[in-house]
Amino acid sequence: MFTVTVQTSFTARHQLTMPGCEVEPLHEHKWVVRSAVSAEELDENGLVVDFHWLGAKINGVAQLLDGARLEELACFGGTSASAENVAKYIYDKLKPLLPERVKLQYVEVSEAAGCWARYTG
Repeated sequence: MFTVTVQTSFTARHQLTMPGCEVEPLHEHKWVVRSAVSAEELDENGLVVDFHWLGAKINGVAQLLDGARLEELACFGGTSASAENVAKYIYDKLKPLLPERVKLQYVEVSEAAGCWARYTG
C-alpha cells in the first residue's frame, strides 16, 4: 500500500459550547488540514496521485470554510464546529472527488499547535 499526505490551511472563527453549557468567546484560528490517500498500486506515472492535484482538491474544500464563522454555515446544521466535525466535513467533501482506485485514509484538523482531530470515515 502506498500513501501520500498533503496539507493546507484556512482561517475561520468558531464558538463552542463546552461541557456544563459554558460558551467559549468567539475566536479565530488558522486551521491546518492534512489528508492522506492511498492506493494498492501506483498509476502509470508511478504515483498514488499527483501532490498538486490532491492539494488543489483539499484546498478547494478548505476554502469553502475560509473566513467563515463556522457555526453559521449550513453544512454544520446547528452542530458544534469542533475540530472533529470540521475534519468529518472535509472528509465527506473530499472523498467523492478522488479516483476510484484511491482510498481516503483520513482527514485531520488542527486548530492549535500540537492538537489534532482525525476522521477516518
